[in-house]
Amino acid sequence: MVDRDARLRLPAGRPVSPLRAIALRLGLALLLVVVCWAVVVLERDGYRDGADGTLSVLDALYYTTVTLSTTGYGDIVPVTDGARLVNALFVTPVRILFVVILVGTTIQALTERSRKEFRLARWRARMHDHVLVLGYGTKGRNAVRELRLKGTPPDRILVVDRNPGATADASRDGYLCVTGDVTRSDTFVTALAERARTVVVAVDRDDTAILATLALRRLNPRATVVATAREVEHADLLRQSGADSVVVTSETTGRLLGLAAGSPASVEVVEDLVSFGTGLDLTERVVEAGEVGAAPGSLGFPVLAVVREGRTLLFHEVAALQHGDRLLLVTGRS
Repeated sequence: MVDRDARLRLPAGRPVSPLRAIALRLGLALLLVVVCWAVVVLERDGYRDGADGTLSVLDALYYTTVTLSTTGYGDIVPVTDGARLVNALFVTPVRILFVVILVGTTIQALTERSRKEFRLARWRARMHDHVLVLGYGTKGRNAVRELRLKGTPPDRILVVDRNPGATADASRDGYLCVTGDVTRSDTFVTALAERARTVVVAVDRDDTAILATLALRRLNPRATVVATAREVEHADLLRQSGADSVVVTSETTGRLLGLAAGSPASVEVVEDLVSFGTGLDLTERVVEAGEVGAAPGSLGFPVLAVVREGRTLLFHEVAALQHGDRLLLVTGRS
């Protein structure tokens, strides 16, 4: 059963002020009255007033208002073929449009609801191999930013956070999002986690990250799960819970601080490596046919490590590359 607290939010569209929407409808209704009034005035010789037989400009306005409002007292009627033709081809469609504008709020609400239901149904049918980002705080936002820089489309990213304010921000940024508890399986059912290709666990608490990983693995044992932990002792628990990779923020920050104390330039290089799109980039690719059998150091570009059968081997630990190896290498951008 899907958790009632888990609410799916589609990317936000451009908001329209209610006062502006009402003013627009009133303006369109007034415009229709003026246009129809002008047409009746031009054709007033084809109308007969039951009171005095002639149609004045004021009578034309009276006839226009009672006709468009569908009141129609019948005291003024078209009598010539031309006037009746104008009524049939122009006044009647305008009357229908006038009524539609008057009840436009209700129609718009029904249309918006139907459109949202259609978008939700289409999203559920099309969403496969997407990226789940659990938590839209500082870590989650930066993770999404890097995903976008590496080419992940915004409609393949889904943000999950229990804070409605965070999911509202994600929606305004153009991402699908679910408001719900990331430690509950029902939230992941709403987010179609069983179809996800990658999950980024970027929540603030380590215990929440562990429970979220456990709940996720019950639904999707195949997804690649990367998580962050504040403390190093919780990293092993995250891996045992099913995380494929764990980034320990406190330990990583401490190492960078120690490195900066002795070599500030080294920290700049490390930051450049983890910032995709400019300068140096750390990338991963499959070994090419012409590279099989060669040593990583002989390829002419810096290879840092080789991923083989799920194991990460440093470049000096590999004597010859094999089919299926993946290279972790440094590339440069101008």
